Amino acid sequence: MRQPNQRRNGQRRKSGPDNIQKFTVPQAGPLLEVAGAILKDHTPTKVKSMLRHNQLAVNGTPSTQYNRPVQAGDELWVNYDGSFRIFSHPKIKIVYQDDDIMVIDKGYGMLSTAAGRSKDETVFSVLRDYVKQGNEHAHIYVVHRLDRDTSGLMLLARTAKARDKMVNNWNKMVPERKYEAIVEGIVHSDKGHVINYLRNADNYEVLSSDDPELGGEKATTHYYTLERGNRNTHMLLWLHVGHKNQLRVHMKDLGHPISGDRKYGGHSNAIHRLALHATHITCVHPVTGETMHFDSPMPAEFKKLL
Repeated sequence: MRQPNQRRNGQRRKSGPDNIQKFTVPQAGPLLEVAGAILKDHTPTKVKSMLRHNQLAVNGTPSTQYNRPVQAGDELWVNYDGSFRIFSHPKIKIVYQDDDIMVIDKGYGMLSTAAGRSKDETVFSVLRDYVKQGNEHAHIYVVHRLDRDTSGLMLLARTAKARDKMVNNWNKMVPERKYEAIVEGIVHSDKGHVINYLRNADNYEVLSSDDPELGGEKATTHYYTLERGNRNTHMLLWLHVGHKNQLRVHMKDLGHPISGDRKYGGHSNAIHRLALHATHITCVHPVTGETMHFDSPMPAEFKKLL
């Protein structure tokens, strides 16, 4: 769910090739009720027709569900020229989009971008094709990545200007990213951190060392114990810049590899996937300067591992 800072109620602006108007929602409620309150110059019958014909969207995501929850501060998009294009993919859910950024919830088992000569479908290839359906000159830019087997929230840019601002000011523009994981064994400390140096090896693995003379980038992972089960531990993990496989390597270094992570010391795989999910992103919008918060709940199947 998006939790933005409040903007001026009733703000309206036009965007894109269609006649799309965007309104900041002043008060929470079901979609039909919210749309009726904002579109006061339309009859209730007309608003219902627009909902039925996919002409309404919340934060860029079309919906025909009359009782879909809408929060104060969300954006109601109205397409007066016709139906919104519906995006549907089994491993990608669009959480939020506007003219400058997009936030998605990625499923596990999908690469963010192509690796080497791989022909596998990626987040980038799917979303590139999607945005070009409406405008052949549109672009999508990956500004950070999730591992193939990690699920959860990803932030992307829709313009080169937005991409450059985020990438060149990463810690300021994306001050917080949090993950939840189930790690093997019982972690006895309530909180702590792992700090060492990470470097890429020739076999596509990431190696860690406490000795900076061996090379690599300094990396810090903070952790907090959320719940201890009979066999494993539910952890909250967060980082700032991030290195490839950082959380996975650091949990191995802690002595508690992530469940399902055979690459980095895991021994169990009860749910047949890596038990790591990106649950939260805080970002500063590269154009409006608005601080935005996005959350994605940890998959319910993770709880089976405790």
